[in-house]
Amino acid sequence: MPKKKLIHFQENLTFQHLFQPSYGDLNEGFEMYGHWHAAYFGNSNPIVIELGCGKGEYTLGLAQRYPDTNFIGIDVKGARLWRGCKTVAEKGIHNVAFVRTLVDHTELLFAPGEVSGIWITFPDPQPKREHRRLTAPGFLAKYRNILAPDSPIHLKTDDHDFFDFTLAVIREHNHRLLSATDDLYHSGSEEEVLTIRTFYENIWLEKGKKICYLRFCLNKKM
Repeated sequence: MPKKKLIHFQENLTFQHLFQPSYGDLNEGFEMYGHWHAAYFGNSNPIVIELGCGKGEYTLGLAQRYPDTNFIGIDVKGARLWRGCKTVAEKGIHNVAFVRTLVDHTELLFAPGEVSGIWITFPDPQPKREHRRLTAPGFLAKYRNILAPDSPIHLKTDDHDFFDFTLAVIREHNHRLLSATDDLYHSGSEEEVLTIRTFYENIWLEKGKKICYLRFCLNKKM
């Protein structure tokens, strides 16, 4: 393993805003489950999570725009999370936390109704394994267990097949579509939050790729 990565992993252990529970910890009862407001954030502000947050660019962008909302980025790659954690420490951002784990374990991190929104930004499109797409019915069932009623799920992707797949899932399961465009930056949208861009998103835009976006709420019963 490269020396730089080892140094980052060691520094990750010092960050108070990074949680790295083992699978055993999650099964036995994660310490923050149901206690994020009181035990970590110290307020009752809404909690919004980003799944597959990578370096945390989107989580941090949201947190800085919305200081009265708490944000938690989730990713399994510690080397990626190091960058987001480092930025939180350097800038003294108080409404952000990160968790290193698989998205599959999300419902072990939060109690029912503890989460008020989900962002899925540029996920792996999983072209050969549709059931592993983060908007597949199996994952949506997990999100239902943690989301408060009528909480939005946001998707940004450069993969049009993933976008179409998600629209089909929404229709098939009677979820409530709130917004959808297959060309975000030419859609006329004036929502400021949609202008947050990750490093790779800027690269894709420079190459002429169109960015898709949609927002929806889960129905009350799968």
